[in-house]
Amino acid sequence: MMFGHPRWPSNVVVPRLLTGNGGPTETHISAARLARGMTKRHVSLPPLAEEGLRAFINEVDERLASDEDTCDVVEDVLIDLHGDREAYERWQSGEDVSPAERVRLQGYDPCNATLESEYYAEKDEDRFTKSKYLQWLWRQFDATPMADNVEFALRFRQMIAEHLFEDVGDNCRFFKNISFTYGHNISVGDNVVVHDDVHLDDRGKLTIGDRVSISDDAHVYTHDHDAVDQTHVDNYHTIIEDDVRVTYDSMVRAGVRLGENSILAAKSSIGKDVPAHHIAAGTPAKSIGIKEGWESVAEPIEDANVDRREERMLDFDLPDDLRVFDEFQRDLTPPDR
Repeated sequence: MMFGHPRWPSNVVVPRLLTGNGGPTETHISAARLARGMTKRHVSLPPLAEEGLRAFINEVDERLASDEDTCDVVEDVLIDLHGDREAYERWQSGEDVSPAERVRLQGYDPCNATLESEYYAEKDEDRFTKSKYLQWLWRQFDATPMADNVEFALRFRQMIAEHLFEDVGDNCRFFKNISFTYGHNISVGDNVVVHDDVHLDDRGKLTIGDRVSISDDAHVYTHDHDAVDQTHVDNYHTIIEDDVRVTYDSMVRAGVRLGENSILAAKSSIGKDVPAHHIAAGTPAKSIGIKEGWESVAEPIEDANVDRREERMLDFDLPDDLRVFDEFQRDLTPPDR
């Protein structure tokens, strides 16, 4: 068995990407580990590009942390990111603009937009006000060409997450077109990677541990609908523990707990807990194996997946002055009730 590489010393110094406002640092990784399976390499921007990136992110970060109105900050940043400052100034000075141009320019202001989660009856109005503005910044940034500049985009989204999420660790990598319900009910640990087109539902509460990987097109839910009455919603606390891998196009149902170091296989749907170190697959998913080398500390596969979702159901109150919006207008009372 090979434990090294003839071209590498026993210990090599490898730059480590920091996805926050700081630049790259270095970390020591054994040559054996590199030879066995490290599939990424460090990439950096040219010095002038790095300087501009850092100055911009720091400026936006400082403005979001200040007493300046968040809505105003988001509007101002998006106007410049979309290259529309000249048209915006013309509109503000009273010059004529076309209806389409006016709609576009108004759209940079998150106060002129609605999100799907805005219609949810139980949302926390005070927390949602700020998180809506930050969500709008995240989403509209992802609609710019800069969202494809990975070095820039990862660090910009990390910065937004530090203002949007309930808690976020260091060195996270949030890729393109991630969506949330609110954002403010999400807690994320260190060194978490969330890939393209992932949906993180936090209508309830979502906790993601350290070093978690969530692959493209995965959906993680914290709310569920009643089978008979679709308008009845229950919210849950969904937990993804340290070192879990949620792989491509899989779904985690609300209230599920994925145990430490477990894997949910591609295109699987899990509705019960997965013990630590287990590999779960299928629809509905169940444990089909234990990670090699973890057998002595893992629970047996037989009857391993238990539904404990009810234990993680969250209570919520609806406001007394709620104006109900019935989007279906159905009358489906069961004949046997």
